[in-house]
Amino acid sequence: MYKYIGNRILTYIENALLNLKMSEYHSGYRSFSRTLLAVLPIDRNSDDFVFDNQIIAQAKLYGFRIGEISCPTRYDKNSSSIGCYRAVVYGLGVVMTALAYRLRAWGLIYPHFLPRGVPGSSWAQPSETQAMEGGPPPPSGG
Repeated sequence: MYKYIGNRILTYIENALLNLKMSEYHSGYRSFSRTLLAVLPIDRNSDDFVFDNQIIAQAKLYGFRIGEISCPTRYDKNSSSIGCYRAVVYGLGVVMTALAYRLRAWGLIYPHFLPRGVPGSSWAQPSETQAMEGGPPPPSGG
């Protein structure tokens, strides 16, 4: 039950701070375009569970479209390998990621995974491929 309640609370916080309307952030299933993976600075992300939340924050910051495809989530005893302690650590990491995004969007901080500026010179003008795959628009400031 704590996993379900934690998931709902974290999703609410993330939606508020990332200004998204996703139904869920924590299933672990993700699909990304090749352009997104080539452009985002994912090498700056954590090597832990919060990695995928950092990709979502990066994608949002750099203007990629974000959508969902629903999948069933089970909250039974054997459906997750993460225990209570690790779940709390993960939850705090998720909140810190979303808060870092919000502060970065306001230009107040520039965390390692959400650096100042934009990566690579291709951001000056989005390529035809980026435009077709929902890539980012040209940047509008730092």
